[in-house]
Amino acid sequence: MPPKGSSFSGRSHPSLILVTHEYYPHRGGIAVYSAEMARAAHELNYRVEVWAPALPAGVPEPVSPFQVRRLPLSGDHSLRSQWRMARELVAHADRLNDATLYIPEPGPLLAMLLLQYFDTIRPARLMLTFHGSEIQRLASRRLLRWSSNHLLAKTTRISVVSEFARQLLQNHFPSAAEKVVVTPGALRPDLRHQQSSPAALPGAKTVILTVARLNPRKGQLEVINALKALPANQRSALEYWLVGAHGKENYDNLLVAAAADAGFPVKFLGDIPDEQLGATYAQADIFAMTSMPHKHSVEGFGLVYLEAGAHGLPIVAHAIGGVPEAVVDGVTGLLVAPGDTPALTTAFARLLLDIPLRRRLGEAARTRALSRTWRDSALTLFGQPHSATFGKVL
Repeated sequence: MPPKGSSFSGRSHPSLILVTHEYYPHRGGIAVYSAEMARAAHELNYRVEVWAPALPAGVPEPVSPFQVRRLPLSGDHSLRSQWRMARELVAHADRLNDATLYIPEPGPLLAMLLLQYFDTIRPARLMLTFHGSEIQRLASRRLLRWSSNHLLAKTTRISVVSEFARQLLQNHFPSAAEKVVVTPGALRPDLRHQQSSPAALPGAKTVILTVARLNPRKGQLEVINALKALPANQRSALEYWLVGAHGKENYDNLLVAAAADAGFPVKFLGDIPDEQLGATYAQADIFAMTSMPHKHSVEGFGLVYLEAGAHGLPIVAHAIGGVPEAVVDGVTGLLVAPGDTPALTTAFARLLLDIPLRRRLGEAARTRALSRTWRDSALTLFGQPHSATFGKVL
């Protein structure tokens, strides 16, 4: 059911300005989410413009069906980037005041927490998307929580990527409940046309794959430790591949040390461009990303599970955050409780020994991945453009 304030009337090609710190060439789920929501809004006939960080030297702007305006900021969440984002928003307030302003991630949101108190930026509609971790951060400090409540009161609509994130938002900011809709992610369009299936060749080693930045929250260390507990004959028949870089908190060194005596090959493949990642998925047999609780971070959904499913991979994951909405236990993969290493080892053993089970879960994961569309999420959040309401919100 649409939230209150979603009745529509008005112009046929409304302007939608999406402002984000995470966009191409930035990698990761939020960057994909920002780009695909912009694309879906454009296909719904919105006049879309994306404001994103400057490209690194020598990196060309990819062809886009909508305008991408590059801002003089680096794209991290540092105070310097937030200040520059705030300055850009103020400098172009006249553009924003006749448009839907859509903020799909925490970077620009932090700038808006301050700018809301100045009578400068008054967008026709303000839309926000929350992924999970930022909700906990905003609620963790009294001043941030107070300021966030003020901003949420001024939004037209708030979206979250999972029912888990909806509950998290409503628990911390209950006054916003009536404005919240769920807009989960979907596959990138190219993955709908570049699917594959595990080969499971006789005599070949079983490849277990993780695609994620090297971060304690992503749980690569849990995978290595669970695989190390397998019987020697099973360990000798597998390989573990890790795609991703950007190690934090000495985590990459911890992974290397754990891999040294694993009893099976552990390959650190680093970052692989999206256009080449399909070939890596095609060589894998099982996908694993065992997300862990880490400070205020939480896995709100996990687009990478859909990407793995599109390649017919069965999934092993932890039942944490919004992951059970991306991976259905016993249907598209196997879920275990975080911290239960014996259960995680058992899950891997089941899939290593039971090839028909792997195929059954993998095909169900593919079907589930293909069933989701960005258009559905964009329509839920923005509404039909020929009937959008443009009442002032700030």
